[in-house]
Amino acid sequence: MKISTVKGTNDYLPKEAALRDYLMDEILKTYQSCGFQRIMTPVIEDIENLDKSEGGENLNLIFKVLKRGDKLEKALEAKNEKELCDMGLRYDLTLPLSRYYANNRDKLLSPFKCIQIDRVYRAERPQKGRLREFYQCDIDIIGTYSLTAEVELIATTAQALKNIGIGDFRVKINNRKLLKAILLKAGFQAEELDSVCISIDKLDKVGLDGVKEELNAKGFEAESINKLSEVLSTKPFTLEEAERLCPEEESVKEIRFILDSVKAFNGEFDVVYDITLIRGQGYYTGTVFEVESTKFRGAIAGGGRYDNLIGKFLNETVPAVGFSIGFERIFGILTDVGFQIPDRKKQIAVLYEEKDFIPAMEYARGLRENHNVAMYVKPKKTGKFIDKLQEQGCDGFYIYGQSGEIQFL
Repeated sequence: MKISTVKGTNDYLPKEAALRDYLMDEILKTYQSCGFQRIMTPVIEDIENLDKSEGGENLNLIFKVLKRGDKLEKALEAKNEKELCDMGLRYDLTLPLSRYYANNRDKLLSPFKCIQIDRVYRAERPQKGRLREFYQCDIDIIGTYSLTAEVELIATTAQALKNIGIGDFRVKINNRKLLKAILLKAGFQAEELDSVCISIDKLDKVGLDGVKEELNAKGFEAESINKLSEVLSTKPFTLEEAERLCPEEESVKEIRFILDSVKAFNGEFDVVYDITLIRGQGYYTGTVFEVESTKFRGAIAGGGRYDNLIGKFLNETVPAVGFSIGFERIFGILTDVGFQIPDRKKQIAVLYEEKDFIPAMEYARGLRENHNVAMYVKPKKTGKFIDKLQEQGCDGFYIYGQSGEIQFL
């Protein structure tokens, strides 16, 4: 049997698990301090829900669960691939939340402010920064069209990032409605906009020439591609420039309200308009935002407004907006820089002879008022064992029955 993990998944050593616990705990405490309430949903969802969730390219990354027993045999006999699966693993936490709200809204406040911190799964090609099993840390506000919801999510997420010591960052904002208005001005047709947005979303990876090449390959009009290229090559493309192109667009005012509101209470991070910000999920309907680390480069959080997704379950429009912290990205950053958990209790090992077990237990119990204490029967090769303790993050040891104090490593 294989002892390695499935590709795209990880085992975590005690020291790594301790950091992950610390990060999740700090994020959760911050969210809760701002009035959000935690919920939990199953990792498995109905495959029909997942397939109709407008999750963009993530829909191609769903882990599907085969039917069981007679139902599977019948599907195999029918040679109908679409009938083989009836469930799948969630690829994010937004679709499960939408189903959850539709199922439980009579028991919930409106607007409903919730927390989800849990595992999600995507059938990615495993590589650095892309896992098949990973955690997301989400907050969402459901039931209000007010732009104060976006501002509150940005403020809460920024506070969480500061509390876990991620360093300097910048918040970028765009609006799907404004972006689509600009694309229509460039000459693209309404039914083409989602496909164009998917290409623009790759700008930071393939560059402007790569985006133009992909749009050409999709068969869009050369004139429209050239007009879009002029917009994307304008540095910087400001909100004022967007307003000049689309003076009738209300979404310009929406972005300006969010920018001004965040700047009014914040003096610690930049918040800017970015026309190239897309966010890959197709369910976003208005504001989209992303947090970019200015110290370590790359996105560390993102989200947006999805006013139509819950309506797929209820046949009515329910406004919603959410923000998700990129937990695995942040864990990787802090691990690489050797981040130390602040104010943690020191880890102490008490080594004892078996004949001294009971008094050694009493001694360890006294130490636990100020330390985390583990007990071990004293091994023959004590020196090597102590080296291993140090590797695992132990701060000190005491050999019961010997004179002296705790030996700190």
